[in-house]
Formats: sequence, structure tokens, C-alpha cells
Amino acid sequence: MSKLQRIAMAVEYSGHNYNGWQIQPHSPSVQAVVETAVSKVADEAVHSYCAGRTDTGVHGLGQVIHFDTQAVREERAWVLGSNANLPKDVAVRWARVVDDEFHARFSALTRRYRYIILNRKVRPAINANNVSWDYRPLDEMLMRKAATHLIGEHDFSSYRALACQAKSPVRDIRTLEITRHGDLISIDIEANGFLHHMVRNIAGVLMAIGAGEQPVTWSKTVLDYRDRTLGGVTAPPHGLYLTAVSYPDKYQFPRPEIHTLYGV
Repeated sequence: MSKLQRIAMAVEYSGHNYNGWQIQPHSPSVQAVVETAVSKVADEAVHSYCAGRTDTGVHGLGQVIHFDTQAVREERAWVLGSNANLPKDVAVRWARVVDDEFHARFSALTRRYRYIILNRKVRPAINANNVSWDYRPLDEMLMRKAATHLIGEHDFSSYRALACQAKSPVRDIRTLEITRHGDLISIDIEANGFLHHMVRNIAGVLMAIGAGEQPVTWSKTVLDYRDRTLGGVTAPPHGLYLTAVSYPDKYQFPRPEIHTLYGV
């Protein structure tokens, strides 16, 4: 039996038609279609591990996975062969042979998400499944001020789902930026890790502050509660993108181009 080879891949997908990344018994998942496609290229069953399990309706631009296989293929063959067997809303962007120490989840240094809000009175049609819509006029300056309270290492109990199974609620947010381009507002957030619904709960709080329904200090007030039941509304999933995962420099993975994502 030949030695197993470890392959890392970047996967891009629209989450609209899937019940999240993780395989579900009776629901479509991104992981299932990816593993089916890659298994055909490998000519054997493969099991993948991802950098971050996205929820139903959440999209991936820079999702990273790894799997072990006895199959030996050129990196280009992994990409082209997988994409030939994937549905149109999922694509492999690149593939790399990595050492046995690499793990898509545990080797990750940071993860970066972008939350996109269409801020206008009229609901979207063409991009209805790709952006979050808020008809309330949002003041991005107030949102920026509120975001500063969340940067750094904190207990984010108030910003995680009640069903979150993470052992510790402490996370370190490295950057949290809010920008506006016309009717589009983007929230870019990078941290060493994220809790279940953490980004969507942060977006919900910042949107309430931007709408003038809560004071700028409310983001810190919610943080200090350390109680999810006292937090804000969870923002919809379809505006959320896993845009990038960073790893030690030795792997030299390509970074996804995200500046053109819906003009934001």
C-alpha cells in the first residue's frame, strides 16, 4: 500500500442551495458534493476537513480543506477534475500537496469574514441570496465607532449562539472594518477564531446602532453582559462570506481576491 498523501484545497461556493458546509443526513451540504467530486478524481472515497464550518445560506470564497489519499495526481488535475464533477455553485480554486502536519482547521492562524448589506429602501431581486438587505438608513460612521469596542481579546458569550458548543467563548478580533460603497455596506472581520453565529450577531448589533435604535456604546454593553439572551438580533446568513483563512508562511497558499466582491 502506497503512502497517503495530504492535499489542501481552496473551495468557493454559494451557500444558497445548501444546509451549510457539514454533511447532513437528509439535507444537501457543500461537504457532500465536494467529497463526491474529489472521490471521483481520486478513484477512492475521501473524507475532508475544513477550516470553518459555515451555516445554511452562508457563502465561501476562501474556504480551505484537506484530505488524505493514496491517489497521486498533479495539482492541476485535482482542480480540473474536481470542478468537472461539481455543481455550478461550487468550485475548487487551487490544490496543493502539503506535509502531514497540516490541518485545515488546526493549522489556521486567522479567519476572515465579510458581511455585505444592501442598504436601500427597496429590496433586492438579482442579488437577493447574496446580500443582506436593510431598508433602514444606516450610519456607517456610528457602526465604525461601535466596532472599536469589539476589537481585541474578549469573552464573546453575548455574541454566540445559545447552541454554540465551543469550550471557550474567548476570541481575539484582530480587525473589524466597516466601509460603504453607494448602497453597499461591508463589515470585514478577522479573528483567531469565531463562535457559532458570532459574525452575524455582531452584524445585528452594529446594524441596530447604525439605524439609531441603540447608542454607540451598546456594542460594549452587550459584550459586558456575557449573556446571549440580552444580545441583539442575529443578522440573516446570505450576506455572509468566509473570505480568507491564513496559515503559516511556509505553505505559501494563494490568497483570494475579495476586493471586487459585489463592488465592495
